[in-house]
Amino acid sequence: MPGQVFGFLIWKMKMRPQELENRLIDFAVAILGVTEALPNSKAGSHVAGQLIRSGTSPAPNYGEARSAESRKDFIHKMKISLKELRETMIWLKIISRKLMVAGEVVDAAISECDELIAIFVSSTRTADGG
Repeated sequence: MPGQVFGFLIWKMKMRPQELENRLIDFAVAILGVTEALPNSKAGSHVAGQLIRSGTSPAPNYGEARSAESRKDFIHKMKISLKELRETMIWLKIISRKLMVAGEVVDAAISECDELIAIFVSSTRTADGG
C-alpha cells in the first residue's frame, strides 16, 4: 500500500521520491550552513542547536516514510517531517528578524523551507484521502 501512495504522490508532485529526498538533504546542508554563520553568543548557540535539530530531521524522517509499513505509518512519518519543517521556518524567521545572519542566506533557506512545507502539506492531504 505505501508503494501505491508513493506512486500517486509522484504523479501529483511531478517529483520522484529520490528527488525529494535529495532536495531535503540539500536543505539540511543549507541549514547547517546557516547555523555555522550564527554569532558565537548565548542566543546564537541556542538558536543553532534548535535549528540543527529541526532543520536536519525532515530528510531522515522522509527516508523512513519511504519505507513505511502501512499507509497510516507513511502519513504519520510525513507529518513528522512537516512538523519539523514548520518549526524550522519559525527559527529561520527569528534569525531573519534578529538579523543574526546575512539576509540572502536566510532568505534562500526560508524560500526553500516554504516550498518544502507546501510539498508536504499537499502530500499528506493526498495520502490522507483529502
